[in-house]
Amino acid sequence: MTEVVGHFLVFTISAIGFLLAPLLIGKLVRPRLPGLEKDATYECGEPTIGTSYIQFDLRFYVVALLFIIFDVEVVFFFPWAAVFGNVMQLADTALSPEARRHLSEQLLTLPAGSLTNETSIDAATALTLGWTSFVDVLAFFGVLLVGFAYVWKRGDLDWVRSMAEQKLRLGGTTLPLSQSSAQKPVRATAG
Repeated sequence: MTEVVGHFLVFTISAIGFLLAPLLIGKLVRPRLPGLEKDATYECGEPTIGTSYIQFDLRFYVVALLFIIFDVEVVFFFPWAAVFGNVMQLADTALSPEARRHLSEQLLTLPAGSLTNETSIDAATALTLGWTSFVDVLAFFGVLLVGFAYVWKRGDLDWVRSMAEQKLRLGGTTLPLSQSSAQKPVRATAG
C-alpha cells in the first residue's frame, strides 16, 4: 500500500513541477517592455468596440457541449475495436498455436513468453468474450442513440428556428408567410 501512495506522491510532485517549470522559466527569460499598445485588451485580432456585456445566443454553447459529449463518447469505440479485433482473431479455429499464444499475451497484457500453448486463450473462450464485448458495445451505443434522439427531439440540433414555430410552441397562433401576406388589407391611394 505504501508503494502505491509513494508512486502517487511522486506523480503529483512531478506533475506540479512540469506545470510550474515552464511558467517560471518564461518569467525569468522573457523581456518585459510594457507599453500602451501591449497593455491594451486584445481579442481575436480586432480592436474592442463597445461593452463586453453582450448576450450571446445560448445555442453556441449548447452545440459546443453536445459536440464535446458525443465526441468524447465516440472515442471509446477505438480501443474497443482494437481489442475486439484481437479477440475475433483468437476465435479463429485455424489459428496456429504460436500466433494464439502471442495474441493471448497481447490481450492479457502479459510479457512475451509467459504463456504456453496450453494456457493460451482457446477459440471457444475467445468467441464467448467477443460476443460479450459486442453486446456491451451495443448497449453503450444504444445509450448514445437515446441521448442523441432526446437532443434531436428537443430541438437542440436545429440551428435556425422560425419565429412561427416558437410562437406555436408558446400557444400563440400565427399564419404561414404565404397566408399572412395575402390577407393584408389593401390601402386605396388617391390618384
